[in-house]
Parts: sequence; C-alpha cells; structure tokens
Amino acid sequence: IPGYGNSPLVETVVTAQGRVAFLDRVLQELGMRRPVLVSPSMSGRFSLPFLLEQGDRLSGFVPIAPVGTKDYTAEQYQRVQTPTLILYGDRDTGLAPQALQNLQHLPEHHVVILPGAGHACYLDKPEDFHRALLGFLRQLK
Repeated sequence: IPGYGNSPLVETVVTAQGRVAFLDRVLQELGMRRPVLVSPSMSGRFSLPFLLEQGDRLSGFVPIAPVGTKDYTAEQYQRVQTPTLILYGDRDTGLAPQALQNLQHLPEHHVVILPGAGHACYLDKPEDFHRALLGFLRQLK
C-alpha cells in the first residue's frame, strides 16, 4: 500500500477519492471481476471508501479490525449490500471493538471472533482464520 512499509507515499492517495481510484486501478490491472476484498488494519483507509462507493463490484468484504471505520456514518454503512465477514481476535481490545461498533451497521454482515488472537488474528490463529474465511467464501454466490 503506498505510504506504508518501505513504499513511498504517492500524492494521489492522500484523499479518499485517490485511494478509491488506486484500488480500482489495482483491480483492473489484475483483471479481477467481483473479488472478495480482505482488509486488515491499515488497508481500511483504502478498502472502506472503495466499499462505500463501489461495493457492488465486490463479491464480498472481509474487514479485520480496519482503521478508519469511524470516518463514516451508520447511514453510509447501511447502504452497502456487499456480504461481509467481520473478523477479529478477542485480544484486540483497541481497534477491533471500535471497528465492530461501526461495521455492524452493514446490513449483510456476519461476525467471527477468534479466541486467543490479537490484532493480527490471521497470524495468531491461522487455522481458525482460514476456517472462518473459507466458510464465508463458500456461502457467496
């Protein structure tokens, strides 16, 4: 993601519109049609505005305690019809409860809490994470 890790910040992604355009371009370049977008932590700055603007282009959405959930209103979330699996570890007591409080307004959501896992629940409990993810993917049309 531009601006994270060792990647340079690209000026076009400093706004939500720029981040939507960036993610749109990535999906186009990869030739992806109706993917499931898995969004852990900092990627929420990219995935959430994309979900709210172009959620109909996704088959599903899997937020894992993403940042930025408080930047949007309950009404904005309620308009999204994308099937969503809200997934997080029960030891993530910082970001996960706040994200859940906001994301629970998504009408097509299901919540899975991984016991004994922290913020990076996919690393702490990979088997449980993959079981939940695969179960969600199997239910999609």
